Amino acid sequence: MTSSISNILNLERTQLGAHCSSKKKLIQHVSQFLASNIEDAQADDIYERLITREKLGSTGIGEGIAIPHSRLEECIDTVGALFILDEPIDYDAIDRQPVDIVFVLLVPAEATEQHLQTLSMLAQKFSKETYREQLRSAKSQRELYQLATA
Repeated sequence: MTSSISNILNLERTQLGAHCSSKKKLIQHVSQFLASNIEDAQADDIYERLITREKLGSTGIGEGIAIPHSRLEECIDTVGALFILDEPIDYDAIDRQPVDIVFVLLVPAEATEQHLQTLSMLAQKFSKETYREQLRSAKSQRELYQLATA
């Protein structure tokens, strides 16, 4: 089981100040970003999987947070990536508030239980106002990573 963010996130998959003007552009950005971090993964495949998941219902969980997620054949282990946007975007979140913190989760195709447990852990972590505010106050990529994994 993935018990903490530090098990699925690394410094290289942490980005502060990402500029994306829409949900679609954000999904394109994170797909390209993650394809360069996952061996044999294709940006188009990641994009299609994340967009297909969004069509089932927005992964915007409220309070400015979105957790787009999907299974991916090329994943050997669960992979997380954290993005703080330079400007909040409309994400069709459940509370109708714009999103500025995005945690993308990709899991191995067969990891159904692990996927659910990891989503639950992330939702719990991001439900804490102090945690969200600390992430928003980060001044560098390294500081963001350290705050996210503390």
